[in-house]
Amino acid sequence: MASENSTIGTEAPIRTVEELEERLSRPTPGLAEELSRLDGDIMILGCAGKIGPTLARMARRALDEAGSKRAVIGVSRFSQPGSRDDLERAGIRTIACDLLDRESVMALPDAANVIFMAGMKFGSTGAEATTWAMNAYMPGIVAERFSQSRIVAFSTGCVYPLVPVLSGGSTEEMAPEPIGEYSQSTLGRERIFEYFSRKNGTPVTLFRLNYAVELRYGVLVDVALKVWSGQPLDLTMGHANVIWQGDANAVALRCLGIAQSPPAILNVTGPETLSLRAIAHRFGELFGREPVLTGTEANTALLNNASKMFSLFGYPTVPVDTIVKWVAHWVKSGGATLNKPTHYETRDGKF
Repeated sequence: MASENSTIGTEAPIRTVEELEERLSRPTPGLAEELSRLDGDIMILGCAGKIGPTLARMARRALDEAGSKRAVIGVSRFSQPGSRDDLERAGIRTIACDLLDRESVMALPDAANVIFMAGMKFGSTGAEATTWAMNAYMPGIVAERFSQSRIVAFSTGCVYPLVPVLSGGSTEEMAPEPIGEYSQSTLGRERIFEYFSRKNGTPVTLFRLNYAVELRYGVLVDVALKVWSGQPLDLTMGHANVIWQGDANAVALRCLGIAQSPPAILNVTGPETLSLRAIAHRFGELFGREPVLTGTEANTALLNNASKMFSLFGYPTVPVDTIVKWVAHWVKSGGATLNKPTHYETRDGKF
């Protein structure tokens, strides 16, 4: 046991899904105090996705820590069995709702704080009309219904173009140049929220995330699984930014406090431009096997500069090397994955 822990450093490996979800939903220092200063309930729209459940639990835990009885409300279609019951057991009120159904959205209860996480990415190629409906029409329904709320709208770094690897990444001041219809539709989402923010004075934060990672999915899991299984890893998209999903959860909740009209824009990611070649070799060391690498790194990549986030909220609490060790242990131990590759290597915007 001691030898296993020594490979992880100061953080012991995460061994079970329960431990993982506890870690992902653990409030970061100061979060409870910040949420206690906000009035009203917190509603999370699209709560049953990859990130929503742990974000909802973090909100509930932080409010409990602050001694607040304000509600956390999770809204989704809840098509996966058991997902709704799990949230209810964690103290989160749930409402089943199709967010494309205008009447159903208008019937939702009031909430002073709304986090919008719904949308479509994977499978968007070949389903462009649905992608636009989910990513651009749905936000209009939500923005109208919650015009009197604070809104944090999840977006993506995909609204930016590919930039030189040595540039430090796109900043919030860079003009969007989305590649492909998925990315264009996410810019559509932002523009719709901006329109209603300007029209109604709704305070909004546009939350440009790129990329959240944990042990069951994400860029690091994609790389680790290829190294572990001996599959070739194409290095053409050779660099990326990542942030521990728990840190992204906390920043999303804290972004309620910076919402404004016109919308605030915030890049959310880690501070490093990661070389995926170096990451693959690190996994190779931890697995005791040589990675199979193909291709040559392009001189551009989808990279975001999150300096503004760090100035507002500080640096992520979980460093990349710790996440890499956790992922390596998880993969070696046969830990469950979501079987949802990120397709981070996509350079033409077709997901």
